[in-house]
Amino acid sequence: MQPGALKLRAMLVAAAVCPCPPLLVPEVAGGAAAEMDPARAACYDVLGVLAAARPDRLYVLGPADQAGRGTHPQGARGSFAGFGVALEVSLGKGDPAPRRLPPSLAVGAWLLERTEWDGAPVEGLGVGEPLSRDRCADQGRELAASADRVALLVMGDGSNCRTLKAPGYFDERAAAFDAEAARALGAADVEALLALDEELAYELNVSGRSSWQTLAGAAQGTDLAGRLLYDEAPYGVGYMVAGWS
Repeated sequence: MQPGALKLRAMLVAAAVCPCPPLLVPEVAGGAAAEMDPARAACYDVLGVLAAARPDRLYVLGPADQAGRGTHPQGARGSFAGFGVALEVSLGKGDPAPRRLPPSLAVGAWLLERTEWDGAPVEGLGVGEPLSRDRCADQGRELAASADRVALLVMGDGSNCRTLKAPGYFDERAAAFDAEAARALGAADVEALLALDEELAYELNVSGRSSWQTLAGAAQGTDLAGRLLYDEAPYGVGYMVAGWS
């Protein structure tokens, strides 16, 4: 191990893992909002892990298409207009940025607003879903090395192929993939997260794989403990909530 490597890898102090469907936002869900109440409550609870850790910097990261990939500064705005709701959110308090937040980060910003986050400065990172596990891990280590005490809000969903009526239809492999991902997230099992099969995740329409593997890279060398708060598949999509501290 190179000098200073242990210090570089020990800078992640907490993480919260949440799903990122716009349906978490009651105004978007409309009459179906109550169906997401348990997931929403778990997300609210897990954000307490981040506040308790008192980080110097918080990153909100989640899947993004080409237009939304890369960094988004504090104050960046997101909108749910594309989902039929005239609702805007801001990634912390700051000057508006020209780029709009991708949907996953807009949901993360919405969660922070609802929990009245007033802690560390916040930045966003749109992660490319096809990003290799090695690049994800490198990216995570870079985030963890960016401040003395870093926390992550990690957005992403499991497979959308859990039932016949799911958006991706039914795939018999989906439940097992999500079960292993949930187990690894709940146990803060870095190596198991890095071992998730990229190709299978792609075939199962798993949006959270690259975000979870970025988290794993950030957590390498730490002794964080995990706790799984929620693991269900409403609408045939795997949603997981976990806290690492």
